[in-house]
Amino acid sequence: MRIGYLGPPGTFTEMALLRLPEAEEADAVPCASVDVALGRVRAGELDAAVVAMENSVEGGVSATLDSLATGSSLHIVGEVLVPIRFVLAVRPGTTLEDIHAVATHSHAWAQVRGWMSEHLPEAVFMPALSNAAAAADLGGEGASSFQAAVCPQIAADRHGLVPLADDIGDIPDAVTRFVVAARPGRMPEPTGADKTTLVLFQRDDRPGGLLGLLEQFAARGINLTRLESRPTKASLGSYCFSIDLEGHVADERVGETLMGLHRICSEVRFVGSYPRADLRPAEIHPDHGDEAYVDARLWLELLRRP
Repeated sequence: MRIGYLGPPGTFTEMALLRLPEAEEADAVPCASVDVALGRVRAGELDAAVVAMENSVEGGVSATLDSLATGSSLHIVGEVLVPIRFVLAVRPGTTLEDIHAVATHSHAWAQVRGWMSEHLPEAVFMPALSNAAAAADLGGEGASSFQAAVCPQIAADRHGLVPLADDIGDIPDAVTRFVVAARPGRMPEPTGADKTTLVLFQRDDRPGGLLGLLEQFAARGINLTRLESRPTKASLGSYCFSIDLEGHVADERVGETLMGLHRICSEVRFVGSYPRADLRPAEIHPDHGDEAYVDARLWLELLRRP
């Protein structure tokens, strides 16, 4: 099995991949970007890809959300939670006074901004494709335009760098959620502790449009764990909604919700039902359990009989 991830080796994404049950026997393939990783899955070059979906500091990862909302369909088949710990990595012999520019991924920079303001207020931020890419560039043989990289310890170790400061994140309990995306196929079985991801496209922009979408979930007792708007890129002010909800498409209440959304949306993109990484089961009121929906359907069928 070939599984892609945001490379080079040493990224938090690789750490997420290594936590998968199938990682030991899989061929891990580093990719230059999220779009490249998911594109290679779509092309059949990879069986799956591990990509960052959201983090507890910056929210959703735009590249992942946008790629899953467009192009040929991909399904999320699993998720992994990774605690985020950063170090300030430098070449041996570098001191704080030597640092004038720091490279890292933009999401990482957002999570260490406070530490940087206190300890390196004059340092310039230089965006990198990934934290590990910043470490790889700094640890390379050639000259670098920056003197430090914000990255995980594993990346510093792999590229001959030393930590000038440890655990520099502003949020001690920061966590990033990674998902495993694959081409549509056999869906994970419901476990009772599942999530479903959707992308909803409105038929038209009108007052109460979003409320109409949300009512479909509220009426069936479904809790949303993430709701984000993303531009469709069709025109200014045109947005779709990326949503995670508690439950599996095999659940009666989720199926009823999807049918309701299908009636009122121009498109409902199903992005998968899969087990939650935290194994927390949904709290379901008896009125919204499978038995209640099946009983109501049988009652209606009896009414319709001639």
